[in-house]
Amino acid sequence: MTYLRISFGIFLVLAASRFIPHPPNFTSLIALSFYVPAFLGRKYILALISSFFITDLIIGLHSNMLFTWGSVLIIGLFSNYFLKNIISRISGAILGAVTFFIITNFGVWLTSGMYTFNFNGLLSSYTLGLPFFAYSAISTIIFSALFELVINKSKFYLPKTNFGQF
Repeated sequence: MTYLRISFGIFLVLAASRFIPHPPNFTSLIALSFYVPAFLGRKYILALISSFFITDLIIGLHSNMLFTWGSVLIIGLFSNYFLKNIISRISGAILGAVTFFIITNFGVWLTSGMYTFNFNGLLSSYTLGLPFFAYSAISTIIFSALFELVINKSKFYLPKTNFGQF
């Protein structure tokens, strides 16, 4: 029952950040993809991807979904390697934003038909995606700071980490 309650909470946070009007790619997705598995365990990666799938059903399905969901999976899988301290965790979350950018823009290049299938087309995909990356990076930093604050103030304890220490 706890798994379902936490999964529903994940869905609410993700859905709120996707449905409330916002600049493109300015959501809690990347920070959630990093922090949820890092603190709650990898079993919650499925809850993240399911939440993303449900919100995609409402917003609209697209050809880049597998790349988006795949990046969520990869971010969740490497998050456990960045638990040492707050700087490490925020750095890991920012690496998540970079990972998301690389994977999803590769997917756009591969599936959208907007770019030529050569190195210049791939480079164009990444270059034109930079404004979206800026929003992703800024939102990841802001949501990561919020998660750090909430978890620190709630006295959340993880025996494997030096939580809250710089």
